[in-house]
Amino acid sequence: MADKAVAEMSFEEAMQALEAVVSQLEKGDVALEQSIALYERGAALKLHCAGKLKDAEEKVELIRASEGRAIGTTPVEGM
Repeated sequence: MADKAVAEMSFEEAMQALEAVVSQLEKGDVALEQSIALYERGAALKLHCAGKLKDAEEKVELIRASEGRAIGTTPVEGM
């Protein structure tokens, strides 16, 4: 999965990849250059996940609005 472009990942794939990146960084046993590359990938994965969540929230708002229900969402904590 590490070779798959972030933009092509589903939300679940991106979250799994982000968790793997965080795990590797927390271990602290990677070289500095690799740590930087992992951090960059993690930032891209986080941004991708946040975008996917925003899209999902917007779809839910549209569904609720079409049903005549009150709309509005609360942002996901930490994103």
